[in-house]
Amino acid sequence: MSAAQQAGPASSHGNDHWNAIDWRAVERTVRGLQVRITKAVLEKDWRRVKALQRFLSRSFAGRAMAVRRVTENRGRDTPGIDGELWSTPIGKYGAIDRLKQRRGYQPKPLRRVYIPKANGKKRPLGIPTMLDRAMQALHLLGLIPVAESTGDANSYGFRPMRSTADAAEQCFKVLSGHANCARWVLEGDIEGCFDNIDHDWLLAHVPMDKDVLRKWLTSGVVDMGQFRPTTAGTPQGGIISPTLANFALDGLEKALTDRFGRKGTRKGNRNKVNLVRYADDFIVTGCSKELLETEVQPLVRAFLAERGLRLSAEKTRITHIDQGFDFLGWNVRKYGGKILIKPARKNVKAFVTKVREIIQQHKAVAQTFLIMQLNPVIRGWANYHRSQVASEIFHTVDRVVWYLLYRWAKRRHPNKSSRWVLEKYFRQINGRSWYFATERISADGRKVGMPLVRASDFKIKRHVKIISDANPFDPAWDDYFAKRRHDNLLATHGHKGEFTALFKRQQGLCLRCQSPLTAESGWHVHHVQRRIDGGSDKLDNKALLHKVCHVQHHHPLSVTLPVPNKDLAEA
Repeated sequence: MSAAQQAGPASSHGNDHWNAIDWRAVERTVRGLQVRITKAVLEKDWRRVKALQRFLSRSFAGRAMAVRRVTENRGRDTPGIDGELWSTPIGKYGAIDRLKQRRGYQPKPLRRVYIPKANGKKRPLGIPTMLDRAMQALHLLGLIPVAESTGDANSYGFRPMRSTADAAEQCFKVLSGHANCARWVLEGDIEGCFDNIDHDWLLAHVPMDKDVLRKWLTSGVVDMGQFRPTTAGTPQGGIISPTLANFALDGLEKALTDRFGRKGTRKGNRNKVNLVRYADDFIVTGCSKELLETEVQPLVRAFLAERGLRLSAEKTRITHIDQGFDFLGWNVRKYGGKILIKPARKNVKAFVTKVREIIQQHKAVAQTFLIMQLNPVIRGWANYHRSQVASEIFHTVDRVVWYLLYRWAKRRHPNKSSRWVLEKYFRQINGRSWYFATERISADGRKVGMPLVRASDFKIKRHVKIISDANPFDPAWDDYFAKRRHDNLLATHGHKGEFTALFKRQQGLCLRCQSPLTAESGWHVHHVQRRIDGGSDKLDNKALLHKVCHVQHHHPLSVTLPVPNKDLAEA
């Protein structure tokens, strides 16, 4: 008997309410079906894969998870062309029923928006309606286990539990060494990858409901009030689009190894051809420039041409490793026989430009507010690069940022001396002078220091690369991914002392449902005894709950029983 059945209906609504859903049971059901799909794929039982996908897309658990995803991600407040948002529990629960209605389903055109790119051009995004987003998320639940079971081992973009840091470590792995490593690199970039993928190829090779896929691909876009049909490509902005792009590009690694040999074989050791791909950016290593020009590049072009794609003439080049190349914001280069991966000059320049713009846009704000604007930017950039050779660049960036902030402070007080300005805006912290810092009042009324973080405060920590063949939907890898998820979350949010202490105390589990706390699920710092009832703001009165568990704990219609816990039950 489920917890909901034991508790009974909490109101006249019974269980028909968003905040009454037993999310632990929902997640367990979806996960179980995804595991079964993975098993069927590995056994090449494609009829069973199709049947399980159909069952998942029709289940209440699958529909609920799809609605939860589109109403909790960062795009939840961005409507499609119909202007509809699902921001209330009634709207969210009603959306679960709307996903039942498959007969006559017709996606609406995408709303076209443009965002700037680093080269000055603009990247087109297509924003689907909430219903279409939820429908894509629903079918993606059954498609992603297939993609993870059949994808290239060294593809790292838009895949669960993989990151740019994994791609960088693979670059180091295939290029490090002396006599037996590759010395030439083909830097590949696919021109308009998302916009040009051939629809017929996708319909023939992507294992999902073909009618629904065809409707998504041909739904069209509305740009500046004008409807335009879509004859190729998958829209950037759609939830399922990155996975469709991965399906199109997967197989390139196999094509290369079939032709040039796998690493560890005599043929592979002679040619030294290795692929590292992140979304539509990739590199291919080789033993010589001639091999990459005359054999590898034609093979890649032919592979892409079958899918309606081609290499970008502007960004595709062949480079010697001693000259180095930029990849995913890093520069990879061999110095005196040793591979070093550092933040790329373009990336550092873009970061400093962003910091300068923030400072210039906040000339008259309080120091506290400026620090609040800058800290997430500096912390995010430093966290991204801390796994590489970045210590020297961190110190250089700190000096530049310090000077920009000194000019900001000096401008506010043109008639004051430099010493007066320094003493007002800069402090000594932990024995280090000239921190840009101030004080703020904490929740319990105490004055606490509020410094600007420095990039050099982030110590270099080598990233442990994911095992290439690891599959997050294969139960054999559950313990491996549980540990990686735990370690990665602590590494990313380790600067938050409160979170770290609570996360370790709860062993990474939500105190209510006892499911793992993840970046995807999010969390809320819950006061066991409410502040309004006299509860303190100390750690012994706090707990980490999933966001949805926190809402259910306080909502009067919640029917899911809490995990037996004396402190939590008394709240």
